[in-house]
Amino acid sequence: MPRQNFSGGKERQGGISKQGDRTLRRLLVLGATAVIRHARTRSVPEASWLKGLLDRRPATLVAVAQANKTARIVWALLTRGGTYRASATVQATTA
Repeated sequence: MPRQNFSGGKERQGGISKQGDRTLRRLLVLGATAVIRHARTRSVPEASWLKGLLDRRPATLVAVAQANKTARIVWALLTRGGTYRASATVQATTA
């Protein structure tokens, strides 16, 4: 499970550790850079978190944050045996 820290009632997520498969980690970051490139050129509502982070942080750090978020989603799906369902806003913009 990705690392989590709690302090004063506020949840803080840890980064991507250097343990595990190096290739998988690289692919997650590479995919995250593609998501960032897509978010910069398109105005999609689900990219508001990403755009806000890009305003405050360097692009490489945002790529790792997006890769971490993706890894958490994948981990949750694998442990719970679910399937990924895009939110209603994503489905409406792609249709």
